[in-house]
Amino acid sequence: MTGARLPFDPIGEAARLWSEHGWETAADGMAAVTSLMRAQAIVQSWVDDVLRPLQLSFARYELLMLLSFTRQGRLPMAKAGARLQVHPTSVTNAASRLEAAGLVERCQDPNDGRGVLVTITDAGRETAALASKLLNEQVFSRPELSSPGMRDLFGTLKDLRRTAGDFDE
Repeated sequence: MTGARLPFDPIGEAARLWSEHGWETAADGMAAVTSLMRAQAIVQSWVDDVLRPLQLSFARYELLMLLSFTRQGRLPMAKAGARLQVHPTSVTNAASRLEAAGLVERCQDPNDGRGVLVTITDAGRETAALASKLLNEQVFSRPELSSPGMRDLFGTLKDLRRTAGDFDE
């Protein structure tokens, strides 16, 4: 977290001012979006603090974990991008960085002449396991993230994602 702890909630104050300026119908949405963005920045800093010493970004960690969960430790790049819900360029960038570090390998997909398979290496599995251990200990198990309220928040955000067309259930 950057800066000194404030004696008031600036997002709550912004919502009050939003209403005061005649934007009452948008005040709750503005406060929700701004709160989500601020919470994302806080959580991102926690995650970055854990992954930085392993020379991983969260995107690269996600790709390692996705591959580690597959039966054969590999996926076509296009399928990996779809499952991670990222642009093909993003998965290519993550795979390139992981390949340079010796954590994945890429090769032509024998079942698709234009496709590329990405495969996790033993070093990639070890790094993914260590990163998961550290994230579980230092981030995912934090009291702020493991309360009944967080389960409720996940449900609320899941509803938002579903209605926005993120997935079908």
